[in-house]
Formats: sequence, structure tokens, C-alpha cells
Amino acid sequence: MKLSGRSDIETLAKFESQGDLVTSFYLDTDKGRRSKKEIQVTLKNMLNGAESQVKAMDIAKEKKESLLRDLDFASTRGAQVLNGGNAAGLAAFACSLQDFRLPLELPHGPRDRVVFDSTFYVRPLDAILDKYKRICVLLLGRREAKWYEVFMEDIRLLNDLLSDVPKRVKEGGYEGYESKRIERHIDSHVQEHFKKAAQMTFDMFKRNGFDWLFLSCEENHHDIESFLHAYLRERVRARIKARVSDSPAKILKDALEIETSLNKAEDDDTVQRLVAELERGGLAVSGLRDTLSRLNVFEVQSLVVTHNFAKPGRICPTHKYLYVEELQCPVCGKKTDPLADVIDEAIETALKRNIPVRHITPPSKLDRYGGLGAFLKYKV
Repeated sequence: MKLSGRSDIETLAKFESQGDLVTSFYLDTDKGRRSKKEIQVTLKNMLNGAESQVKAMDIAKEKKESLLRDLDFASTRGAQVLNGGNAAGLAAFACSLQDFRLPLELPHGPRDRVVFDSTFYVRPLDAILDKYKRICVLLLGRREAKWYEVFMEDIRLLNDLLSDVPKRVKEGGYEGYESKRIERHIDSHVQEHFKKAAQMTFDMFKRNGFDWLFLSCEENHHDIESFLHAYLRERVRARIKARVSDSPAKILKDALEIETSLNKAEDDDTVQRLVAELERGGLAVSGLRDTLSRLNVFEVQSLVVTHNFAKPGRICPTHKYLYVEELQCPVCGKKTDPLADVIDEAIETALKRNIPVRHITPPSKLDRYGGLGAFLKYKV
């Protein structure tokens, strides 16, 4: 099944392991970035490494067997996606001791990883959802209207409307007065149609909520935005070149192209602001060492990181400070523990402190600054 939204995260977060270890598995299956053979090799190496990790654990035999069955489940799902699916990513969550299994196809490739813990590791799902906006597409004709929801590269029809608007006709009359009167009559019907469509859009917003609104209006001399509630006008992000009669597949294609363009513009703006602050010596840092240093002392206001960027590092077991290669914590002098991915820990630290994290889709100018940066609260 496909990742559908926050409800999937809530299901996993509410799962009670009752002290058992559970398995969280993530695999980047985006064939646009690497070949099927490369993905197969990655899958095999991940599972072999995870199996060795389980066998080395000092836990009861039945718990080891449960984790190994979890890995079998992940292996099966990985093979199915590789052989017959086109999802960009795969996640699999399992606790065989409690007969719990949940596979999820993802619209965006995650970092490859297997995590054994007492709770499911769901932060990558949260990061993926942050990349997608819930979009309402309103297609408005002179008599018809249709509403679609576009979310995580899927589309579904929300509602439709057919109003009693007379067809345009050309009537004679003394100096065209009759014709003008008929046109005014028809225009009043069109405006009532627009008002009703605007009210229905607002009702859908109150009921379901959405982040962005894309509009298409076939009656060019009428501006639908003038009929929209102020809350909706704030969410209008684009005019879409689609008609009420177009197929959902075409509407989805057009909407995704606009969404990609808007996301890239937001990414570019974020990175450009970061670079501008760096160049003028302002409230920003970049690179792994400087960013971790400022994160350790609570100076970071927001974190900016290249999507799926990973680096090894170390962590203080006492203070949870993050380092690049320090074998001893400079604060307490204790030996630091190795981390397979210090970037992941930095993101988790930021989220625990309610620090916004912006995941930048590569390539971008952020690559020139170490793939990682932060806006700061103040300058020391």
C-alpha cells in the first residue's frame, strides 16, 4: 500500500511493542537514480548486515527469530517492488512476535537503513510528507466545475458541479439592446455559478483542509479569485492549464509539474538566503563541523540539509552532543560513541527541539557549502 499521510505515522507511533524489538526498514528504489542491479545489491547487503547484527544480539531466542522473520518480510517486499513496482521508495515495518506487518510504497526515495528498536522509526516518513503539499485543483467552466485533490503524486476527484447557465445566443433587437440584455442575463447566471463554486471550495477547505490551491478558469473575463474567501486567496499558488473535460491523468501531470517547479523555487530561495547570510558574515553557518557545533549549543534557528545527505560522526553518550571525529567529548571528557550517520542524528535533534528542517532536493548550491547549513538565532 502507498503512504497515505499522517494517519500511517500515527498508526506506527501508537503501536505498543510490549518490550519487544520492532524492525523499521527503508530502501531507496528510485530507478531514475540508480539501476535495478545496484538496488538489488544494496538490498542484499543491508539484509545481510542486519542479519549479522541480530545474531550478535544478547536477547532471547524467540526474539531473535522474530527479528529474522521481520527481515524476511522486508526482503520479500523489496523483491516485489523491484520486480513489479515503480515506487521511488519502500518502507516496511514489522513485529513478527505480535504478527504486525505494514509495507508502504513511498513517493520519494529514503535513506537505506534497517533499524531495530522498541518503537518504529518514522522520522523519514515525516521528512517525506514535508516535501509534499496537499493541493486542491479547481477547474471552472462556464457551467461546470470539478475539484481534485493532488497529494503525494496521486489524484482523486473531490466533487463536481453543474449549474443551470443558459448557452450564449445572438438575438436581434433595436440597436442591439435585446442582445445586450440577454448577455447581462447570462452573465448573472455565470457569476452565480462562480459564487457557488467559490463557496463549495471554502466548504471543502473547512472540511478537509489543503495547503495550495491551483485554479483554471475557462471564462477568462471573469476572475474567480474575486469570489474566493480570503483564506483561499492566500493559498492560490498557480493557474493550471487544464479544462473541466480533461482526464485526471492529464490534470495530475500538469499539477505535478507546477508542484515540482514551486518546490524548486522554495528550495532555491532558502539556499539563496542562506548563502547571502554566509557571504555577509550574518546569522548562518555551513558545513558539517560548524553546523554541529552551533546545534550543540542551541544556537540553530532552522536547519537546511541536502535530502539523503549522510556522514559518519560521533556522539557524547552523556550530553548527546554531536561531533565529526572527536574521540572524547570536549565538554565532559567522556569517550564518544561512533555514529553511522551523524546527519540523521542532527535532524532528529532539531526536530526534538521544534527546530524547522528544510530538506533540499539535489543538486543545489548547498552542495558547494558542504550539503548542510543552518540559520542562527544570534551571532556570538
